[in-house]
Amino acid sequence: MVAAFGDTILRLTLAVAGGMAIGINRDLAGKPIGMRTLGLVALGASAVTVETTQFHDLVDNPLALARVLQGIIEGTMAGIGFLGAGVILRDVRAREVEGLTTAASVWVTAALGIACGLAAWPVAGTMLVLTLLLLGFVRKLEAKLHVKKSRGSSGR
Repeated sequence: MVAAFGDTILRLTLAVAGGMAIGINRDLAGKPIGMRTLGLVALGASAVTVETTQFHDLVDNPLALARVLQGIIEGTMAGIGFLGAGVILRDVRAREVEGLTTAASVWVTAALGIACGLAAWPVAGTMLVLTLLLLGFVRKLEAKLHVKKSRGSSGR
C-alpha cells in the first residue's frame, strides 16, 4: 500500500483542488469559510490518511493498518466537527440557525480529503460532483420552494 512519491503528490493535490472547488461555492455565497480553509481541511484529512497508509511499521500488517486507519478516520471526522461548529450561529430570539450548510461543507470536505488520501477516485469524484450540485443547484430549488411556501402562508 506504499505509494510512490508522485502518487502521494497526486492524492494531496487533488484533495486540495476538491476542497478549493467546494470553497469557491462558499466564497461566492459570502460564507465565512472559503477556498483556503476548505483546501486546507481537505489537505489535512488527506495527509493524515496518506501518512497512515504509508507508515512503514503498518504496511506489512494489514490488520493493524486497518485498525489505525479506522481510528484516524474516526478522529479526523469527529475533530473536524469543531471547526464546522465555529461557523454555526444561533439567534434565539428570531428562532433561526445559520451556518449549518457551511459546517456540513467542512465535514464533507474532510471526507473528500480522506477519499483522496485513500486514492478512492470514484468515491472522491462522485462526492465532489454531488457536493457542488447540492450547494449550487439545490440552493436554487430550495429558494423556489421557500418562495412558494411564503406565498402560501402570506394569505393566512
